[in-house]
Amino acid sequence: MVGVWTIAGSLTPVPALDRLDLVAAPVAAALRALDPSDAARCAVSEIDPALADTAEFCAFYGSPLSASANCVVVAGRRGDVTRYAACMVLATARADVNGVVRRRLDARRASFAPMDDAVSLTGMEYGGITPVGVPQDWPVLLSPEVAAAPELVIGSGIRGSKLLVPGDVLVKLPGAEVVEGLSRPVG
Repeated sequence: MVGVWTIAGSLTPVPALDRLDLVAAPVAAALRALDPSDAARCAVSEIDPALADTAEFCAFYGSPLSASANCVVVAGRRGDVTRYAACMVLATARADVNGVVRRRLDARRASFAPMDDAVSLTGMEYGGITPVGVPQDWPVLLSPEVAAAPELVIGSGIRGSKLLVPGDVLVKLPGAEVVEGLSRPVG
């Protein structure tokens, strides 16, 4: 797959399994656990960590915003029970945290998880969190647009690189569910 990424812009993607040093430890473990044919379809590219935020990344590297997907960690609470989910939506959309995600987590209240919680629970850097490698008991909620995307740029668990993956590989992650209505257009 390396060399045929149409969304890479000026990135130089290499097979992700060849450069596990460019991803967080939980991401490396999850990539190794993928079916080998799916893992072979994943690439990684080193980037400037100061440009990890989606808008800056896309502008600098020439990767289309419409092919970037963001992962947000949501905490849903009911009583003293907190449940977490990793939600993936295109960068051009927002996750419906207070509707769809709250109901999926069977929570009275849902919100973005505090940064310290998201970082400590995932073992990833803030700004690089990805659904690849989140705790196995978390649901990984994917918008239909993410699941259907032939190519995506997503976080790698660190700010210094990005993963390039097909949406259908994300659908095969542990706990992955395609959720209608998960995303809402921005603006």
